Amino acid sequence: MTRVQRAPAPPGALGVAAEPAALLTYLSDLQAWLDARRADLDRLDSTARHSGENAVTADIVLALTLWQAVRTRTDELVTVWDSGRADAVARERMSQLIWGRLGGDPATSLLSLVDAARLCDAQADQLATRLSFDPHAADVTARLRALSGGIVRAEDAAHASADTEDDAVVARLRDRLARLTSDAARGADVTGPLGALEDDVARAERDLIVATARRRSLAKDRERAVALRTTLADRTPVLTRVAERCRREITDPPRLAVPDVTRLGDVPDEPDRLTTYVQRLGAVERAMERVEDAYTAPLRERAELRYRVKNLMTKAQGNGRATSSTVKAGEDEAREALDAAPCDLAMARHFTEQLEMLVRDLPKGNR
Repeated sequence: MTRVQRAPAPPGALGVAAEPAALLTYLSDLQAWLDARRADLDRLDSTARHSGENAVTADIVLALTLWQAVRTRTDELVTVWDSGRADAVARERMSQLIWGRLGGDPATSLLSLVDAARLCDAQADQLATRLSFDPHAADVTARLRALSGGIVRAEDAAHASADTEDDAVVARLRDRLARLTSDAARGADVTGPLGALEDDVARAERDLIVATARRRSLAKDRERAVALRTTLADRTPVLTRVAERCRREITDPPRLAVPDVTRLGDVPDEPDRLTTYVQRLGAVERAMERVEDAYTAPLRERAELRYRVKNLMTKAQGNGRATSSTVKAGEDEAREALDAAPCDLAMARHFTEQLEMLVRDLPKGNR
């Protein structure tokens, strides 16, 4: 049996709106890959059940989980694509769906659609080897060629990780392949070592894909943490000025301190410490929101009272009450209370409500 085609290469990049033609080709190829890969996984599953190979059950479940994650994300892409009517904003959203994390199931939450599809391919290859579903009938040359392709993909993932240990793992696999190729050329029976190497290459490819996805996820999380920390640091002086103004202009202002995000220190690189740091950033952000609400509320109420007094006097002009000495006195009291520094909001509120009573429409006989 010929192996199923590999998952198609994705267009664009995160944050970049891919070209419509490239997206159309990708969606078409991805749909074809999903159909073919599911048929392949179903055959592998059937073979495992009939052969009694219970040891591969977990790998089959993982492969199907990966396939389903790609299927679900593809359906989202098709929805956003909207039969080709996706504009630049929608196409940028599609890039996010392609390159961003899948979330949801813990087995796929850190992976992108691209990573999940590649890992599904690697899992299917490993399953086919272990079940002798594909390679037992294939000649040694074809199997060696497939191994070479798997090593190249693992090598690409190792280079992306920039980890010398990953490079060393791939180098050892390549050395084993070279020895097997040489032995096969001399006519030696390499069936046993070849099967073991196929298992190791598939496992290495899978592990490197997952490790790269985790590193990429950590880098993105750290970038978001740095951005949030910068935003909160920039917000501190603004809140400080608002708090100082409120203390100057309002009687009995709130007694809240403005949070200082710099006290958290620099954003860490370690995953566990980064998780804790992000939680603390969230606490600082919520504290800042409370401080902002507390200090802007009195200033906002005074502005609203001033606007209310203005509207009341406009009403008094309309109903003839503006010339009343009582109304004029009431206006003066309200404005003096509002212009006082600091302003007693309770008193200003009282005089504004009093003015509202004074400018009310009088019965026609009393005008």
